[in-house]
Amino acid sequence: MSNRVAFVTGGAQGIGQGISEALGAGGFRVAVADLNVEAAEATARAITAAGGEAIAVRVDVTDTASVQGAVKTVETELGDIEIVVNNAGWDDFMPFLQTSEDFWDKILDINFKGALRVIHTVVPGMVERGYGRVINIGSDAGRVGSSLEAVYSGAKGGIIAFTKTLAREVATNGVTVNTVCPGPTDTPALRKFADSSGQEADKVIGGMTRSVPMKRLALPADIAGAVAFFASESAGYITGQTLSVSGGLTMA
Repeated sequence: MSNRVAFVTGGAQGIGQGISEALGAGGFRVAVADLNVEAAEATARAITAAGGEAIAVRVDVTDTASVQGAVKTVETELGDIEIVVNNAGWDDFMPFLQTSEDFWDKILDINFKGALRVIHTVVPGMVERGYGRVINIGSDAGRVGSSLEAVYSGAKGGIIAFTKTLAREVATNGVTVNTVCPGPTDTPALRKFADSSGQEADKVIGGMTRSVPMKRLALPADIAGAVAFFASESAGYITGQTLSVSGGLTMA
Protein backbone atom coordinates (compact mmCIF):
# COMPACT_ATOMS: atom_id res chain seq x y z
CA MET A 1 0.00 0.00 0.00
CA SER A 2 1.20 3.49 -0.78
CA ASN A 3 -0.17 7.01 -0.51
CA ARG A 4 2.21 8.36 -3.14
CA VAL A 5 0.80 10.47 -5.97
CA ALA A 6 0.49 8.80 -9.37
CA PHE A 7 -0.14 10.67 -12.62
CA VAL A 8 -1.61 8.42 -15.34
CA THR A 9 -1.99 9.83 -18.84
CA GLY A 10 -4.76 8.34 -20.95
CA GLY A 11 -5.97 7.09 -17.60
CA ALA A 12 -9.71 7.21 -18.20
CA GLN A 13 -10.41 4.27 -20.51
CA GLY A 14 -9.11 0.89 -21.62
CA ILE A 15 -5.65 -0.02 -20.35
CA GLY A 16 -5.31 3.39 -18.70
CA GLN A 17 -8.49 2.88 -16.71
CA GLY A 18 -7.22 -0.49 -15.54
CA ILE A 19 -3.96 1.11 -14.43
CA SER A 20 -5.69 3.98 -12.63
CA GLU A 21 -8.01 1.62 -10.78
CA ALA A 22 -5.21 -0.76 -9.80
CA LEU A 23 -3.09 2.06 -8.42
CA GLY A 24 -6.10 3.46 -6.59
CA ALA A 25 -6.78 0.05 -5.04
CA GLY A 26 -3.12 -0.06 -4.00
CA GLY A 27 -3.46 3.13 -2.01
CA PHE A 28 -1.89 5.53 -4.48
CA ARG A 29 -3.53 8.94 -4.85
CA VAL A 30 -4.32 8.90 -8.54
CA ALA A 31 -4.55 11.73 -11.02
CA VAL A 32 -6.59 10.38 -13.94
CA ALA A 33 -5.22 12.55 -16.73
CA ASP A 34 -7.03 12.35 -20.03
CA LEU A 35 -8.23 14.41 -22.99
CA ASN A 36 -11.74 13.07 -22.30
CA VAL A 37 -12.60 14.82 -19.03
CA GLU A 38 -16.01 13.16 -18.62
CA ALA A 39 -14.46 9.69 -18.84
CA ALA A 40 -11.67 10.75 -16.48
CA GLU A 41 -14.22 11.98 -13.95
CA ALA A 42 -16.12 8.68 -14.17
CA THR A 43 -12.94 6.69 -13.53
CA ALA A 44 -11.96 8.97 -10.64
CA ARG A 45 -15.42 8.52 -9.10
CA ALA A 46 -15.14 4.73 -9.41
CA ILE A 47 -11.78 4.78 -7.62
CA THR A 48 -13.19 6.99 -4.87
CA ALA A 49 -16.29 4.80 -4.51
CA ALA A 50 -14.01 1.80 -4.02
CA GLY A 51 -12.27 3.53 -1.12
CA GLY A 52 -9.38 5.16 -2.97
CA GLU A 53 -8.45 8.75 -3.67
CA ALA A 54 -8.45 10.17 -7.19
CA ILE A 55 -9.02 13.32 -9.18
CA ALA A 56 -9.67 13.89 -12.87
CA VAL A 57 -7.55 16.34 -14.82
CA ARG A 58 -7.64 17.28 -18.47
CA VAL A 59 -4.42 16.88 -20.41
CA ASP A 60 -3.47 17.02 -24.06
CA VAL A 61 -0.05 15.38 -24.31
CA THR A 62 0.57 17.04 -27.68
CA ASP A 63 0.52 20.47 -25.99
CA THR A 64 3.36 21.36 -23.60
CA ALA A 65 1.33 24.09 -21.89
CA SER A 66 -1.51 21.61 -21.28
CA VAL A 67 0.91 19.10 -19.74
CA GLN A 68 2.46 21.76 -17.51
CA GLY A 69 -0.97 23.01 -16.45
CA ALA A 70 -2.19 19.51 -15.59
CA VAL A 71 0.93 18.78 -13.56
CA LYS A 72 0.53 22.04 -11.65
CA THR A 73 -3.11 21.19 -10.88
CA VAL A 74 -2.19 17.76 -9.57
CA GLU A 75 0.63 19.12 -7.43
CA THR A 76 -1.76 21.68 -5.92
CA GLU A 77 -4.57 19.20 -5.24
CA LEU A 78 -2.69 16.00 -4.38
CA GLY A 79 0.97 16.86 -3.88
CA ASP A 80 4.24 16.15 -5.65
CA ILE A 81 4.00 13.54 -8.40
CA GLU A 82 6.10 10.51 -7.48
CA ILE A 83 4.84 8.00 -10.05
CA VAL A 84 4.14 8.85 -13.66
CA VAL A 85 2.59 6.42 -16.13
CA ASN A 86 2.80 7.46 -19.78
CA ASN A 87 -0.10 5.55 -21.24
CA ALA A 88 -1.75 8.06 -23.60
CA GLY A 89 -1.59 6.78 -27.16
CA TRP A 90 -3.28 6.59 -30.52
CA ASP A 91 -3.01 4.40 -33.61
CA ASP A 92 -4.72 3.54 -36.86
CA PHE A 93 -4.17 0.45 -38.96
CA MET A 94 -2.95 0.81 -42.53
CA PRO A 95 -0.02 -0.26 -44.74
CA PHE A 96 2.92 2.11 -44.41
CA LEU A 97 2.90 2.99 -48.12
CA GLN A 98 -0.64 4.32 -47.73
CA THR A 99 0.26 6.64 -44.85
CA SER A 100 0.98 10.36 -45.10
CA GLU A 101 3.42 12.66 -43.36
CA ASP A 102 0.54 14.18 -41.38
CA PHE A 103 -0.26 10.67 -40.12
CA TRP A 104 3.39 10.14 -39.11
CA ASP A 105 3.39 13.43 -37.22
CA LYS A 106 0.22 12.58 -35.32
CA ILE A 107 1.49 9.13 -34.31
CA LEU A 108 4.85 10.47 -33.16
CA ASP A 109 3.41 13.52 -31.44
CA ILE A 110 1.05 11.48 -29.28
CA ASN A 111 2.91 8.21 -28.73
CA PHE A 112 6.50 9.43 -28.50
CA LYS A 113 6.71 13.17 -27.93
CA GLY A 114 3.72 13.06 -25.59
CA ALA A 115 5.74 10.95 -23.16
CA LEU A 116 8.75 13.24 -23.59
CA ARG A 117 6.65 16.29 -22.65
CA VAL A 118 5.32 14.64 -19.51
CA ILE A 119 8.72 13.34 -18.43
CA HIS A 120 10.44 16.64 -19.12
CA THR A 121 7.86 18.34 -16.89
CA VAL A 122 7.69 15.84 -14.02
CA VAL A 123 11.08 14.14 -13.69
CA PRO A 124 13.14 17.21 -12.63
CA GLY A 125 11.10 17.30 -9.40
CA MET A 126 11.67 13.58 -8.88
CA VAL A 127 15.42 14.04 -9.30
CA GLU A 128 15.44 16.95 -6.88
CA ARG A 129 13.51 14.99 -4.23
CA GLY A 130 15.51 11.80 -4.79
CA TYR A 131 12.57 9.53 -5.56
CA GLY A 132 10.46 8.65 -8.57
CA ARG A 133 8.96 5.90 -10.68
CA VAL A 134 8.48 6.39 -14.42
CA ILE A 135 6.54 3.66 -16.23
CA ASN A 136 6.18 4.06 -19.97
CA ILE A 137 3.58 2.00 -21.80
CA GLY A 138 5.24 0.63 -24.90
CA SER A 139 3.93 -2.16 -27.08
CA ASP A 140 5.14 -5.50 -28.35
CA ALA A 141 4.79 -3.81 -31.75
CA GLY A 142 7.87 -1.85 -30.72
CA ARG A 143 9.78 -5.03 -29.93
CA VAL A 144 8.96 -7.29 -32.87
CA GLY A 145 6.98 -5.13 -35.31
CA SER A 146 3.33 -5.40 -36.25
CA SER A 147 1.74 -5.44 -39.70
CA LEU A 148 -0.28 -2.30 -40.49
CA GLU A 149 1.37 -0.48 -37.57
CA ALA A 150 4.73 0.56 -38.99
CA VAL A 151 4.85 4.12 -37.66
CA TYR A 152 3.29 3.14 -34.33
CA SER A 153 5.84 0.33 -34.01
CA GLY A 154 8.62 2.83 -34.65
CA ALA A 155 7.24 5.22 -32.02
CA LYS A 156 6.97 2.46 -29.43
CA GLY A 157 10.44 1.19 -30.32
CA GLY A 158 11.62 4.74 -29.67
CA ILE A 159 9.91 4.71 -26.26
CA ILE A 160 11.75 1.50 -25.35
CA ALA A 161 15.14 2.92 -26.34
CA PHE A 162 14.43 6.29 -24.70
CA THR A 163 13.41 4.55 -21.47
CA LYS A 164 16.73 2.74 -21.24
CA THR A 165 18.74 5.91 -21.78
CA LEU A 166 16.73 7.97 -19.30
CA ALA A 167 17.06 5.15 -16.77
CA ARG A 168 20.85 5.41 -17.03
CA GLU A 169 20.80 9.18 -16.64
CA VAL A 170 18.68 9.30 -13.47
CA ALA A 171 19.66 6.01 -11.80
CA THR A 172 21.74 7.69 -9.09
CA ASN A 173 18.89 10.08 -8.23
CA GLY A 174 16.47 7.49 -6.85
CA VAL A 175 14.36 7.46 -10.01
CA THR A 176 13.59 4.24 -11.89
CA VAL A 177 12.36 4.14 -15.48
CA ASN A 178 10.81 1.03 -17.04
CA THR A 179 8.62 0.03 -19.97
CA VAL A 180 5.57 -2.23 -19.95
CA CYS A 181 4.67 -3.64 -23.37
CA PRO A 182 1.11 -4.94 -23.70
CA GLY A 183 0.25 -7.59 -26.22
CA PRO A 184 -3.26 -7.75 -27.74
CA THR A 185 -5.60 -6.39 -25.08
CA ASP A 186 -9.38 -6.51 -24.99
CA THR A 187 -10.27 -2.82 -24.95
CA PRO A 188 -12.92 -0.67 -26.66
CA ALA A 189 -10.21 0.54 -29.07
CA LEU A 190 -9.40 -3.02 -30.13
CA ARG A 191 -13.08 -3.85 -30.55
CA LYS A 192 -13.52 -0.72 -32.67
CA PHE A 193 -10.65 -1.83 -34.90
CA ALA A 194 -12.15 -5.31 -35.23
CA ASP A 195 -15.51 -3.83 -36.21
CA SER A 196 -13.95 -1.57 -38.85
CA SER A 197 -11.57 -4.11 -40.31
CA GLY A 198 -13.92 -5.24 -43.06
CA GLN A 199 -14.03 -8.73 -41.57
CA GLU A 200 -16.34 -10.21 -38.97
CA ALA A 201 -15.23 -8.79 -35.62
CA ASP A 202 -15.43 -12.21 -33.95
CA LYS A 203 -13.07 -13.63 -36.56
CA VAL A 204 -10.55 -10.84 -36.02
CA ILE A 205 -10.64 -11.25 -32.25
CA GLY A 206 -10.58 -15.02 -32.61
CA GLY A 207 -7.49 -14.90 -34.79
CA MET A 208 -5.67 -12.73 -32.25
CA THR A 209 -6.72 -15.05 -29.43
CA ARG A 210 -5.46 -18.16 -31.21
CA SER A 211 -2.04 -16.57 -31.69
CA VAL A 212 -1.56 -16.18 -27.93
CA PRO A 213 -0.18 -19.28 -26.15
CA MET A 214 -2.53 -18.69 -23.22
CA LYS A 215 -5.45 -18.58 -25.71
CA ARG A 216 -6.97 -15.37 -24.43
CA LEU A 217 -6.46 -11.66 -24.92
CA ALA A 218 -5.08 -9.57 -22.08
CA LEU A 219 -7.43 -7.61 -19.90
CA PRO A 220 -6.55 -4.09 -18.75
CA ALA A 221 -6.07 -5.53 -15.25
CA ASP A 222 -3.29 -7.78 -16.58
CA ILE A 223 -1.33 -4.78 -17.80
CA ALA A 224 -2.12 -2.85 -14.64
CA GLY A 225 -0.54 -5.53 -12.47
CA ALA A 226 2.82 -5.05 -14.15
CA VAL A 227 2.57 -1.26 -13.86
CA ALA A 228 1.66 -1.51 -10.16
CA PHE A 229 4.73 -3.66 -9.57
CA PHE A 230 7.08 -1.17 -11.23
CA ALA A 231 5.41 1.61 -9.19
CA SER A 232 5.94 -0.26 -5.94
CA GLU A 233 8.70 -0.10 -3.36
CA SER A 234 9.57 -3.71 -4.26
CA ALA A 235 10.83 -2.59 -7.69
CA GLY A 236 13.33 -0.09 -6.35
CA TYR A 237 16.34 -1.95 -7.80
CA ILE A 238 14.81 -2.53 -11.23
CA THR A 239 15.36 0.07 -13.94
CA GLY A 240 15.78 0.27 -17.69
CA GLN A 241 13.77 -2.89 -18.21
CA THR A 242 11.18 -3.85 -20.83
CA LEU A 243 8.45 -6.24 -19.73
CA SER A 244 6.01 -7.81 -22.19
CA VAL A 245 2.56 -8.67 -20.84
CA SER A 246 1.31 -10.76 -23.73
CA GLY A 247 0.31 -14.21 -22.54
CA GLY A 248 3.48 -15.58 -24.10
CA LEU A 249 2.86 -14.14 -27.56
CA THR A 250 6.21 -12.34 -27.39
CA MET A 251 9.13 -14.13 -25.78
CA ALA A 252 12.09 -11.82 -26.24
